[in-house]
Amino acid sequence: MSPRVLILSWEYPPVVEGGLARHVGKLAEQLVNADVDVHVLTRGDETMPAEEQLDGVWVHRVREPQRPDELGEFVTWIEHMNTDMLAVGVELGDRYRFDLVHGHDWLVAVAGDHLANRFRCPFVTTIHATEYGRHQGWVDKHPQSYIHGVEQWMANRADRVIACSHYMRSHVADIYDLAEDAVRVIPNGIDAKDLQPIEDLDTLRARFAQPSEPLVLLVGRLDYYKGFQLALEALPKVMGTVPDLRFLVAGSGPHEHELKDQASRLGIDGRGTFLGWIGDDVLHSLYRIADLCVVPSLYEPFGLVALEAMASGCPCIVADTGGLREVVPEGGRVGLRFNGGDAEHLGVMIEHLLVDAALRDRLVAEASEHVLSFDWSEIARQTAAVYDELLRERARA
Repeated sequence: MSPRVLILSWEYPPVVEGGLARHVGKLAEQLVNADVDVHVLTRGDETMPAEEQLDGVWVHRVREPQRPDELGEFVTWIEHMNTDMLAVGVELGDRYRFDLVHGHDWLVAVAGDHLANRFRCPFVTTIHATEYGRHQGWVDKHPQSYIHGVEQWMANRADRVIACSHYMRSHVADIYDLAEDAVRVIPNGIDAKDLQPIEDLDTLRARFAQPSEPLVLLVGRLDYYKGFQLALEALPKVMGTVPDLRFLVAGSGPHEHELKDQASRLGIDGRGTFLGWIGDDVLHSLYRIADLCVVPSLYEPFGLVALEAMASGCPCIVADTGGLREVVPEGGRVGLRFNGGDAEHLGVMIEHLLVDAALRDRLVAEASEHVLSFDWSEIARQTAAVYDELLRERARA
């Protein structure tokens, strides 16, 4: 008999705040193909049905008001969302017999723990990132201290912890005092079919650069730990050698105003565009029109942007840190790495790649094969194996 799993996530397509929604969506669909009966408990708005089946996945939604931007208010909002998820989850438990509960990050930890206890079944949690890592260890003040505390409790409460990279396994085990063998590594995946551009690429590129002007792309949430300030710091010197260079920043976040001010101070604000938040269709097109994608993160659990860029034929330079080391292995075969936190070295690598067309072509060709190893069906198989292992242990007990 197929195991029946209840997956909790604060976002699930079509509600997409970031990479978590895409991850859980793809994982859920592929788990169905791996013979798992999948139910997802998530949030939605009044335009979305409270319950529907999508691609074989039963999606159950609690209706929540639009989330606040201020972090302190956001924490309170998350507490309310967990209360609502718990109420709906209890009702679902009366209708179905769930064999396992799988929560994604601290945002659904409270509801996931209570439901697993109520169903008397194993609790799995996937930790996609940590508050400790995002804030470089500064988690002594509220609300960072609260979030860090929830994450620590969640990691120690779970019957299994899943991390997206070997770096994250060590990181999670260290800061939450877990044995490393208690944390399973299952990477994020990618489906190249989802990365198809829909824009008129020539027209789109003309908005940001002329055909002869190299275009450097920065993508992601504009937060300090993403390191975009390093890329901006590196660009003026590169522009001395590549005077027609243009840059494009795609994303939004709390560090946006600081980055715009920095570009102005550096005198490069007229050479680039801050595009703000964009949807997936535009993002997938941007990878196709850029000459180079830079991922300069100070903290990066995995590095999905680098994987998407490589799958889209855009050469990459990434920081030599965190999970990026596993997405872009050492040796310069599929992409280049720079010394994390070193803007000067990043500038050297950007210049090196922009002036060497043969190198760019070789990286693109090698990367197109490399990304095939991050296949969602294999990731679902590994996840289902964790479920099966836990259920066998429970049966023996």
